[in-house]
Amino acid sequence: MTTGIDPVVNAATIVGAMEHAKAGGAAMLFTPEMSGLLDRDRARAARSITGEANDPVLAQVCEAAARLGLWAAIGSLAIRKEDGRWANRAFVIDDAGEIAARYDKIHMFDVDLANGESWRESSAYAAGDEVVTVNTPVGRLGLTVCYDVRFPALFEALGQRQCDVIAIPAAFTVPTGKAHWHLLQRTRAVEASAFVIAAAQVGQHQDGRATYGHSLAVDPWGEVLLDMGGETSGVGFVDIDPVRTAEVRRQLPSLANRRAIHDEARR
Repeated sequence: MTTGIDPVVNAATIVGAMEHAKAGGAAMLFTPEMSGLLDRDRARAARSITGEANDPVLAQVCEAAARLGLWAAIGSLAIRKEDGRWANRAFVIDDAGEIAARYDKIHMFDVDLANGESWRESSAYAAGDEVVTVNTPVGRLGLTVCYDVRFPALFEALGQRQCDVIAIPAAFTVPTGKAHWHLLQRTRAVEASAFVIAAAQVGQHQDGRATYGHSLAVDPWGEVLLDMGGETSGVGFVDIDPVRTAEVRRQLPSLANRRAIHDEARR
């Protein structure tokens, strides 16, 4: 996606993608981080950020999922929590239009990049603290969001929970994407012995930012099955073969061979 600042327009884009996916025979659609609203002007964004019950994007995706009989993994939406803080929250919607799982992004993107870009996600969003998995048509799905990809412990936990697929929706900056995007996605697939589906924001956005794109599907061996490029938005299709996960885990049983490491270093 190339998400903009109007949730109504973004919702229509997602529903159109769901219709396209269903027509192409898909069992499940994955969208990027911040699919409903991407706006670095937080004062303006605040006027569109609501609780779950009033979020227009979530409502339309649930309606479309039930109408089409299609599962959807919404990479994330900006949601206002009951205490007034915001959450960067991923959702899995089942084919009856019900919310099957929620996950709040754990790791906040607080960085100063060499090109002058500065991001302080923690100044607006509250971090999550729970590892979340859910059974879906593509197997047991583990949920993460964007910057989480840089923290191996989360993916070790998802691997230990025997996830077949891990979603890593993102809105990666161009500099960090060029340097690390493909490397990180392939690494996480290998260490969790799971498929990775990384739906990504792409191109020039209404709020002035540029995102790297290259939505990826990676198999448990680290092979890139789908790369949608860094120029345009659209819908891509990939087959998830559960036999492949079992094969890789037999060949390289790293999850089964893991041993606890006790750090006895003292300051």
